[in-house]
Amino acid sequence: MRVPLPALLCCSAASLLLLLRWRRRRGLWKKVEEARRRQERSLVQMETAVQRFREQHPSVNAVSILSLPLPELSKKLRDGSLPPEHVFYAYVGKALQIAIETNCITEYLQESETQVRKAKLTEKLGLLYGVPVSIKDSIDCEGHDSTLGFIKNINKPAAEDSVVVQVLRRQGAIPFVKTNVPQSLISYDCKNLIFGQTFNPLLYTRSPGGSSGGEGALVGGGGSILGFGTDVGGSLRFPAAFCGICALKPTGNRLSKKGIIAGVLGQKAVVAAVGPMAKDVESLALCMRALLCEDMFNLDSTVPPLPFNEEVYASTQPLRIGYYETDFFTMPSPAMRRAVRETKQMLEDAGHTLVPFELTNVDYMMFNFCVRGMFADGGASFLKKFKGELEKSSMGVFFWLAKSPSWLKTLLSWIAKPFMPRFSDIVRSMRANTVDEVWSLHHEIEEFCYQFIAQWKKLNLDVMLCPMLGPALGIGYPGKLSVAVSYTMLYNALDFPVGVVPVTVVTDEDEEELKGYKGYFRDWWDRTLAKAFRGSAGLPVAVQCVALPWQEELCLRFMKEVEALALKKNSFF
Repeated sequence: MRVPLPALLCCSAASLLLLLRWRRRRGLWKKVEEARRRQERSLVQMETAVQRFREQHPSVNAVSILSLPLPELSKKLRDGSLPPEHVFYAYVGKALQIAIETNCITEYLQESETQVRKAKLTEKLGLLYGVPVSIKDSIDCEGHDSTLGFIKNINKPAAEDSVVVQVLRRQGAIPFVKTNVPQSLISYDCKNLIFGQTFNPLLYTRSPGGSSGGEGALVGGGGSILGFGTDVGGSLRFPAAFCGICALKPTGNRLSKKGIIAGVLGQKAVVAAVGPMAKDVESLALCMRALLCEDMFNLDSTVPPLPFNEEVYASTQPLRIGYYETDFFTMPSPAMRRAVRETKQMLEDAGHTLVPFELTNVDYMMFNFCVRGMFADGGASFLKKFKGELEKSSMGVFFWLAKSPSWLKTLLSWIAKPFMPRFSDIVRSMRANTVDEVWSLHHEIEEFCYQFIAQWKKLNLDVMLCPMLGPALGIGYPGKLSVAVSYTMLYNALDFPVGVVPVTVVTDEDEEELKGYKGYFRDWWDRTLAKAFRGSAGLPVAVQCVALPWQEELCLRFMKEVEALALKKNSFF
């Protein structure tokens, strides 16, 4: 029987298409395997370097070095009582241990060994002289990939350091590793197809947070004394809170973002920032002192030339502090609510004035400002990032909606409104906007900010105390709970500086009270969040400390006060 020519051509074309698809996927997997081998080589290089150093310097006490807080360590490095190489290899050894346990490091910057050797020849010692620092994957370091978890970015090394890394080097710091992130950064978990899942050093079944999750795990585990990440919805604050450390999200342009890759390029509705993570607030302050220098202002003239204000940070004047226990969108866990209440009481006992602050329209802010602002083109730019990738993101509903046509979004929003109002609002917010609508949105966000500041000033507040989502959620839960970012994302929309400080741990009483957790909407997300909180006794819980734009020093001063009071009351830190 003779097969018709058109049928033969169709079969041949289909076979060719399948072959090309197979070859492309094979090529992608080869790139993934290459990146994984590079990661494995990095750990071997770290192990070799540490072993060689220990053999040459058997008397060096790494444990005592690792126990020093950053200000004391920095002082010893600068006065010559502690050699830079002793500190460097102590941290390389500890970082290796934490990387094996949590899978937080993507690459070892081997040139850091050369920088350590040259450090002794430096005449002018910067504030961070000899301090090893870790860097988030998305922050450019010359000669190394910034993958954002995308295969397409493998073997595309940065041509130069980001401005932040350049300033760190000029201040004597030694960037020595890059750390893991979730694919696309638009997640508060930490997993991608290339490097896999990063685990929480406090409990391996829990997420370290994200998107700066590798930093959170490494700093939280003691493998880095100072780390750097970014934040566009809580990406510094989630890892800090989940891993029991401190972090500062500055005003968006207080530190340069030049050479830092964003999750959604060009969007202005939800303001991103780069900031530090450390075990304590004094370390964050030292870091900001170092970065807010002439080098920063000269390398990026869009950064306002505002040096660190020592007078504000050192002040001991009583503060007038606004506070709230809930945003009436994401019901706080019992431990979150207790953390705010106990911190409020400690602050009052210390002589500060606490004033209730009423939040309104957080649901409108979440859907109309944040979701609509980040996906103003209907998610087209977001989708484009995944073209040609093997994995299609852990963003779940957002990824699916971005692929859906406008008519389907409109229909789904209408159908879901009576039964699932939050899902309906998300669907509605994911539609494509006209240019005029985007401009109107930006104007509306500006007005919202002005109104928030007016309310703040009417109460004559210095700073604000508010909840931070916690404790750490189980692995995989952040991807299911994108709506639970309301406590953090508010301050990206407002572009206020905000820090995270751990103040307590989950108790058995909190666990018992959690059994009655229902949420405000009693929908699938609320039920899932209740499950994600369970079994957390002993895990840290943090609060957020907020100041008005450009007042990072006041924010840090407030964080320092909260930290001191929490340390005085608790012994878990």
